[in-house]
Order: sequence, then structure tokens, then C-alpha cells
Amino acid sequence: MNKIVASVGVALLILFVSGCVQMPTEKQGVVDLRPQISFAAPEVRHDARVFVDNAEVGRVGEFIDGVAALRLLPGTHVVKVISGETVLLEERFYVADGVSRSFVLR
Repeated sequence: MNKIVASVGVALLILFVSGCVQMPTEKQGVVDLRPQISFAAPEVRHDARVFVDNAEVGRVGEFIDGVAALRLLPGTHVVKVISGETVLLEERFYVADGVSRSFVLR
């Protein structure tokens, strides 16, 4: 009987000690503070082309306000949106780290 009690006691002690051996964890994350731009385009075709500093970066539908954004380097940029032959937007703007800017297309 003493052997059974001792065995159960040792088993419980092993379970208790092994439960306390968990290594501490540290959660790390990376914050992206690059400025970002997006477009509010209620009536405009989402396939209009987007240019930043004369380089095509995608379509308006890829950067809809509240859904996705285009990350840029801080500084002064020129954004141009073209649908077919029509220039819908051409604007020079400045953005700093952590800034989100939305352009309204009409």
C-alpha cells in the first residue's frame, strides 16, 4: 500500500514539476510607419492606372481607402491617376512617417 501511495505521489510530483517548466515567452512585432496613400473612388473605374513619381504602381482598385494602401517613402511625391486618356488626378504632396493620406477621385 505504501508503494502505491509513494508511486502516485511521485507521479503527481513529476506532473506538477513538468507543468512549471514552461519557458517564458516574449512577443515581438514590427510596426511599419511608412506613409501610405489610398483612393476614395465612388464613381471612377477601379482599373484606372496609378503613377507615383512617374512610375506605374498599380490600379486604383488595389488601393481602395479602408481596404488597402500603397506604402511610400517619406517625402514629396507626385501622384497621377489616369483612366484611358483622361487624367483623373495629378497632385504633388508631402507625407511623413505614420501618415495615411486618401485621395478622392471624381
